[in-house]
Amino acid sequence: MKIETERLILRKLEEQDVERMFLMDSDPEVMKYIGVPVLTDINESKNVIRMIQKQYEENGVGRLGVVEKESGHLIGWSGLKLLTHETNGYKNVLELGYRFLPESWGKGYAVESGLASLDYGFNELNAEVIYAYAHSEHDASNHILRKLGFEKTGEFEEPDGICFWYELKRENYHRK
Repeated sequence: MKIETERLILRKLEEQDVERMFLMDSDPEVMKYIGVPVLTDINESKNVIRMIQKQYEENGVGRLGVVEKESGHLIGWSGLKLLTHETNGYKNVLELGYRFLPESWGKGYAVESGLASLDYGFNELNAEVIYAYAHSEHDASNHILRKLGFEKTGEFEEPDGICFWYELKRENYHRK
């Protein structure tokens, strides 16, 4: 599976992505609002990639690696996954997420890849609703979700603080 946008290629994560994934997941700024510890061993990133690959097989969907066309580098991941563990009372629903290396922040890549993922979810997977959530203090992520058209519909508590819960219904999705 591959999705192309003007500046990005979204594709399944591969073993060869491990160094760039570890660079991202070992960065305290990247992981600040994620609610999981910073990774300290590259083997942990190998396990993350394997876990996502398992999601592709079991659920038919999972986060996709985001490659910047200009540089050819993996700059993060974005996309939909099936929430198989209950989150804010929801389970077996599609959730949009993204994570990028700091060098690519502020360039509109989260919105660009998010729109491509929403198009895929509504048009290819025939989703009626797609959900998302972000830590209440993560201003950039909350801004991105609102820019994508998500509506905040609630809040819930995680061990590291309050998260805002968002939803976007098919009938309210208008490609920006």
